[in-house]
Amino acid sequence: MIDGAHRHVVASALLFLACEAAILFWRLLPLSSGFAGWPGPDLGLCLMFAWVLRRPDQVGALPIVLFFAIEDVLLLRPLGLWAFFVLLGSEAARGREHRWRDQPFMVEWLRVSILIGMMMLGYRIVQFLFLLPVPVLGQVILQYLATVACYPLVVFGARWLIGLRRISAAEAEMMRHNA
Repeated sequence: MIDGAHRHVVASALLFLACEAAILFWRLLPLSSGFAGWPGPDLGLCLMFAWVLRRPDQVGALPIVLFFAIEDVLLLRPLGLWAFFVLLGSEAARGREHRWRDQPFMVEWLRVSILIGMMMLGYRIVQFLFLLPVPVLGQVILQYLATVACYPLVVFGARWLIGLRRISAAEAEMMRHNA
């Protein structure tokens, strides 16, 4: 039998995967009119950072890697490469969450923007090193800007739709004593 705390963590991880799956489903729908202009934001990446920085206890590394590895397969990217960079970024954010908790949202937005930029740069460098097909730099920059611009909207939407809020210092202290 699963106790209440573990049941909540499992339910939260399943909710995270369901939200990410809905975003991926929307991304895979053939809604374009044939003109491939501006790339859209990576809403799944924004949701992952919002979740990890608000409730780091609810989503572990395994659901994150599992989802982004499946996304690599479905979006025809090098298998596991973007999932690896997302794992590095999520764990870097998770490790610093306790220091970022009391900062204003603008500081969080700046830090997440820098982290996303470093992940995209690392991904691009590995693609160059292993002679993989590399997307046009202009498209990557536009996707980066769109992703960074949508981060506050995703955070607001996650707060409003699923009640994802920042963990308080008292809750963090209680979790540390229970662990």
